[in-house]
Amino acid sequence: MKSILLLLTVSLSLLLSACDPAQPILLTGNTMGTTYSVKVIDAVDAEQLAEQIETRLLEINQLMSTYLPDSEISRINRLDVGKTMPISTENLAMLSLSRMLFEQSGGKFDVTIGPLVALWGFGPDPIKTEVPPEADISAALALLDFDALEVRDDVLMKSKPVMIDFSAIAKGYGVDELARLVEEAGATNYLVEIGGELRAKGFNQNDLVWRIGIEKPDIQERTPFTSVPLDNLAMATSGDYRNYFEVDGRRYSHTLDPTTGYPIRHNMVSVTVLAETTALADGYATAIDVMGPEAGLELANRQNLPVFVILRVGRDFTTRTSKAFDDYMSAH
Repeated sequence: MKSILLLLTVSLSLLLSACDPAQPILLTGNTMGTTYSVKVIDAVDAEQLAEQIETRLLEINQLMSTYLPDSEISRINRLDVGKTMPISTENLAMLSLSRMLFEQSGGKFDVTIGPLVALWGFGPDPIKTEVPPEADISAALALLDFDALEVRDDVLMKSKPVMIDFSAIAKGYGVDELARLVEEAGATNYLVEIGGELRAKGFNQNDLVWRIGIEKPDIQERTPFTSVPLDNLAMATSGDYRNYFEVDGRRYSHTLDPTTGYPIRHNMVSVTVLAETTALADGYATAIDVMGPEAGLELANRQNLPVFVILRVGRDFTTRTSKAFDDYMSAH
């Protein structure tokens, strides 16, 4: 579950202001099983931008959604072993990013996790409320293999019946694409968000750097835990405190460890990552969430990533940060 509370007072409607260019433009809607919002401070053609945004989001869903049976990723997942099919430049780029995250995380980020996601009931099928048999988990684990995806001249082939799931980076990629459209429209001051993943540039309507609240990891309420200035950067948060099910008093998170086959079991309840692109921030947030606080922060420090972690200690929370995060906050 990725969730950030925006510390902004905005209307949930489309604000168009041809006569008052100083009034922000807000475009909102639904996508990827969640919502999106695009707030633009500069004067742009809001109606045209809204149409471009809706078109691009539909295109991305048609490429990457496992919920659409005719999407490119769904067709790849149905592709027989040894058969080939063309792959789009967008999904090829997602595979390239995923490979980097896979290698840097020691396999803790693996987009061939599709069989495990389906088995645990966190995919397109209705959520399950029972723990799968160990034999089924072992069988699903045997299907995970990034190296079984072979691409030559933009043509993909599978050497094993692997299933790809881009849910850990698709929203981030979507944010980056909407930010590109906003900039092409002529804006230099904006905030783009899909399902809590964000990218900001320039200043808000008060001529200040955008400041974003990180949500307190509490299932009972949505309140800000702290806030971070977002100065021409992207931001993503991953946590295990909303999307889960319980069996015999034990919580099973939607965040699955592709090396064990089971949901994560550590005391890190939220991790926030800042990066140059939202796809990177999104992917790193998931990777660090799976790795846990020690290994995750080691990765953050190796990659010079600004990372903010919330840990549960009994009934209380404590925080840890990477060096790059401390340096970033000191500079802002």
